[in-house]
Amino acid sequence: MNPLIHNNAEGGRVVRLTPGKRILFLTRDLEMIRAQLRGEVDLRMEDVDPADLLDDINTDTMTPAWVCFRHRPKDLALEAYAGLLDDQGQRVFETRALMDGNFEVIVSGHRKGTGSSRETAPQAERWSGIRLVIAASFAPIHERNNLNLGQLMGGYDLLRQLQAGQDIPLDQITGHHDPVTRAMLEAGGLFPFAAKFRSEEVIVPAPSTASRPMNIAEKILATKLVGRRDDQAVQPGDMCLVNVDGGYSHEFTTAQVHHFLEEEYGPDYVVVNPSKFAIFEDHLLYATGVERMRPFEAQIQTLRDLQNEFQQHSGVRDYSAKDGVSPGICHEVAREKFIDPGDFIQATDSHTCMGGGSNALTWGVGATEYAGLIHSGFTCVQVPESIRFELVGELDPGCTAKDVMLEILNTYAKDEDTLNRVMEFGGPGLDSLSPDERATLCNMATECSARSGVCEGDRVLAEWIVKQREGLTIEQVEAMFVFPDAGATYAGGVHTLDLSDIRPMVAEPGDPTYGKLIEHLAIVPIDIAYGGSCTAGKEDDFDFYARVLQDALQHGRRVADGVRMYVQYGSEGVRDYALAKGYDSIFQAAGVEILSPGCGACIGCGPGVSDDAEQTTVSAINRNFSGRSGPGRLYLASPLTVAASAVMGHIASYRPGMFAPATASSEA
Repeated sequence: MNPLIHNNAEGGRVVRLTPGKRILFLTRDLEMIRAQLRGEVDLRMEDVDPADLLDDINTDTMTPAWVCFRHRPKDLALEAYAGLLDDQGQRVFETRALMDGNFEVIVSGHRKGTGSSRETAPQAERWSGIRLVIAASFAPIHERNNLNLGQLMGGYDLLRQLQAGQDIPLDQITGHHDPVTRAMLEAGGLFPFAAKFRSEEVIVPAPSTASRPMNIAEKILATKLVGRRDDQAVQPGDMCLVNVDGGYSHEFTTAQVHHFLEEEYGPDYVVVNPSKFAIFEDHLLYATGVERMRPFEAQIQTLRDLQNEFQQHSGVRDYSAKDGVSPGICHEVAREKFIDPGDFIQATDSHTCMGGGSNALTWGVGATEYAGLIHSGFTCVQVPESIRFELVGELDPGCTAKDVMLEILNTYAKDEDTLNRVMEFGGPGLDSLSPDERATLCNMATECSARSGVCEGDRVLAEWIVKQREGLTIEQVEAMFVFPDAGATYAGGVHTLDLSDIRPMVAEPGDPTYGKLIEHLAIVPIDIAYGGSCTAGKEDDFDFYARVLQDALQHGRRVADGVRMYVQYGSEGVRDYALAKGYDSIFQAAGVEILSPGCGACIGCGPGVSDDAEQTTVSAINRNFSGRSGPGRLYLASPLTVAASAVMGHIASYRPGMFAPATASSEA
């Protein structure tokens, strides 16, 4: 049970602050944070303007990649907030700073915990003594991870009341949650709740929602209900038990899953339906090639060893590297190999939502939740709200789906219209986008702090799936498609997006939501151009890179002097496709370094990362948080823009013929 929860004299349950414990305010003034950590200042909520609190604290800041090489929560908590740096690149939180500060409450601004599904982020807080997290709003996966750990959450008014010495009834804090989530919080987290569920101390009733028109996410969840009736419907807010069709973890996360399963169920634990689940070796395969990762090689090897131990113990599908080469990035391989339309997929990575491009419902979860569902085969889900994007028109030849997502981030995500909602994509404009481009739309739903993304299906998608797998016909795949009902409701509204209005964009360094049209961007010289990751390592993405570079070669151009360009395959299938197209010869002639499949520079663990803070990278990856891909400045862009910029030597959008002598000097 959370130590802030007490029984009062009347027998009720209340929350009260612990005398002598402290509250940490994460302010924009980093020196004020340091003063609090040193014990020189203790603030009260009335002393702080909420506008002065840090917004968009991401999980990379809370636990950078190198911290996540430790799989035991008590060990990684030593380096909580190691990624929060000042303007000189110095850490604000030194080793043990949060742990030794005697804090039990932490306070920040909007969208706390954006970024990845790293449960290590809330673990670092909890195992440092934090048991109440205050923020204006929370990113959905991060919020769920806090709930799974039994962490109380609330807003500024709650903190004001607590600092005034009031005992707050527990149900005032948990009352907005469904009964199951309330029971989980009061039990102290997911595993204590699961024990109560197994002993039937807690019952999860089936939703009682009457038949109603449903959107895609609702329809998929309704079909997965444990004990489902034929006419069963769901609506946003319903808490239900749902069967999981499949899932996966990778070497960055599997060790924790294995550790939690052994702790909770003993060394002889079992995994239900192991053929539905998989492990991947993709995130850290090339980490040993990065100089700054050398001090962590032993920890990385431990993660690999524990993943192998888990796979051998559980019998899940094995996508480990062979002879040092990975089969590919988990999200790309999963959509190629086993995600089907209508599936409900859970995995320990925030970009699991990429599977939504195949008309499946997919999202990332933390290691605790994944361990629970892989042991049982089902999980608790609160039906999320949805927002629909009705696509019309067609993209300009110089734009890709990445530009679409940068536009959505710069508008709808900034206003929190997408927050914790499933982003549903449909309309006639979707037909003009390939399955790979639809996967890009869904992949970056997590950058929008959405729960997931999902696209409608069509014959083009069915043909793509049949091409990837043996034993399926187009008719069989089309029969799996899930479409929204007429009259389905969307809490986030229905928004028409004309693809012909999209223009090439970048996200400026620091956050994917800081979008800017390239035509409005000053000249930005670059040092590195990187094309790869789950977002931009697909077949279509390699078509884009090759198209630009072939155009450059035909006009006597190649990668500019002083610029290093890398392309990294998303999977072995993508590699084989590119080789069959002859793209390797184009890349080599243009001066591009070709990398084997894997995550690489996207997670700062492979060639393509910047070496120092003065370098500038233009990258086709999905997020550009500080330090994400090295210490330098990182701009996000489409594959077309990345390749064009590599040739020009500065950030530039692509237009056919732009490298011809008559126009090359004037192109910006």
